Amino acid sequence: MSIAQSDGLGQLQQDNATPHVSRVATKCLQEHSSDFRHFYWPPKSPEMNIIEDIRDALLHAVEKRYPPPRTSMDLLTALQDSWCEKPPGYLQTLVDTMPRRVASLLRARGGPTRY
Repeated sequence: MSIAQSDGLGQLQQDNATPHVSRVATKCLQEHSSDFRHFYWPPKSPEMNIIEDIRDALLHAVEKRYPPPRTSMDLLTALQDSWCEKPPGYLQTLVDTMPRRVASLLRARGGPTRY
């Protein structure tokens, strides 16, 4: 974080998934806590990051390919091709869903949502 945000304004938000709150990860975060601001995020809360949607879409597209990728280079090529096949407004469409997602999360008081 100190390299990426040398001005000391770095911010970290992690989802408190089990691996992220292990003793090793927790100790590392505590040791470097002066390097960034850490946002509290409720454990196992609904995913609000559109990156998950992008990952799922790419995974689905690669799984439909025939023949399936057999090497890491094949996989990289398949992912890049799948990304390039997304329509130009794909990311903006995901961004546009954020108000609905946040409203749904607020209605559920941080619980599970079906956005």
